[in-house]
Amino acid sequence: MAKVPTVHRIALLFNGNKIFDRDIIAGIGEYLTSTRASWDLYLEEDFRCRLQDIERWQGHGFIADFDDPAVCDALSRVQQPVVAIGGSYADEADYPAGRTYVATDNFKLVKLAYDHLIEAGLQHFGCFSLPQADVNRWAQEREKAFEALMQRDGIHGHVYRGVGTSAQSWDAAVEQQIAWLRSLPKPIGIIAVTDARARQLLQACLCAGIAVPEQVALIGIDNDPLARVLTRVELSSVIQGTVEMGRTAAHLLHQMLHGARFPDTRILVPPVGINVLASSRHEARNHPHVMQAMHFIRQYACQGIKTEQVADYVGISRSSLEWYFRRELDRSVHDEILRFKLDAAKRLLQAADSHAADIAVTCGFTSVQYMHAVFKRELGCTPKEYQEQLAAGAGPAQQEAARPRRKLTAAGSPAATGTTI
Repeated sequence: MAKVPTVHRIALLFNGNKIFDRDIIAGIGEYLTSTRASWDLYLEEDFRCRLQDIERWQGHGFIADFDDPAVCDALSRVQQPVVAIGGSYADEADYPAGRTYVATDNFKLVKLAYDHLIEAGLQHFGCFSLPQADVNRWAQEREKAFEALMQRDGIHGHVYRGVGTSAQSWDAAVEQQIAWLRSLPKPIGIIAVTDARARQLLQACLCAGIAVPEQVALIGIDNDPLARVLTRVELSSVIQGTVEMGRTAAHLLHQMLHGARFPDTRILVPPVGINVLASSRHEARNHPHVMQAMHFIRQYACQGIKTEQVADYVGISRSSLEWYFRRELDRSVHDEILRFKLDAAKRLLQAADSHAADIAVTCGFTSVQYMHAVFKRELGCTPKEYQEQLAAGAGPAQQEAARPRRKLTAAGSPAATGTTI
């Protein structure tokens, strides 16, 4: 008769409202489903209100967020095995002593974002951080990584911490962000320490009429899908190895529950890559009219705008704007609007339950038939065929490479198509 595995009661001390924490938990779940480990998981939406007397909890082990100083202090008194999770530190003395520690590599996160902005041809760089505080130690480490890279390359970097986010300070915070953005040399690439921070700065750019990415190319960290849907310009982001961190932490704790010990063991997990979207796809534009037009198109292409509306926004005649577009981009304003609409439709078709009629409306096509004709002309397939190819496992990038290119755009890949590098 097969032996029934021992059930261990494990507390996961994470904030389920944060994308970082949710992905850690997902990684722990993946480990449990791939092994014979039998864990009864204790998880609260807000565990911090239960930290008092946590040492009296009658469980077998903890996996916990050690970026939170309150957690570090509370778990210093427990006797059960603990795997700590948090950010990496430039100073070895900043790691929790005697703990098994799994960390996201803060230096590599920032370096990956920085290298991406360099490849986009930028020469000026900024970092949007957070105010100094014990709970923001990870943000200060990312700020230090940025400054180390600037010093290494002999560049003057621009660091801005701003204020903490709150309803009371929101208007003042946006005004301060706009003032900082206007003071910067242009064009500039800015690395935000989180997607939430990047989204704030992106909104400030839109409020101030600062073109993204022509004047400010912006990239965050977390690859948070919520941040992407809350902005008109889709946000590029570094993808942390958080799921792998969760799997690694669970594996270590599983061994510790059976007698293994890993004091002062530190495992640094590198980032997975970058989800490259519109906010960091910087291309040099020589004329401000083209930058202004692109800024408007990027925000409103899917709302059915016409060339005349773009020209009105820029403040010049349609014929003049067409001339500037032909000279700089070798395509018309209409082609550029259509390119954004097509890319938006391609992204929506990746959802299994998406319907062509809904997508046509969402992306600003005048009818399903027109969207069908555009797909057939530009991609060589219908929307349904494109979706079927996705379902069969052929990714969009592979599909595009396999098709003959048609002259919708003569200047490289679509500005709003996501690419992981």
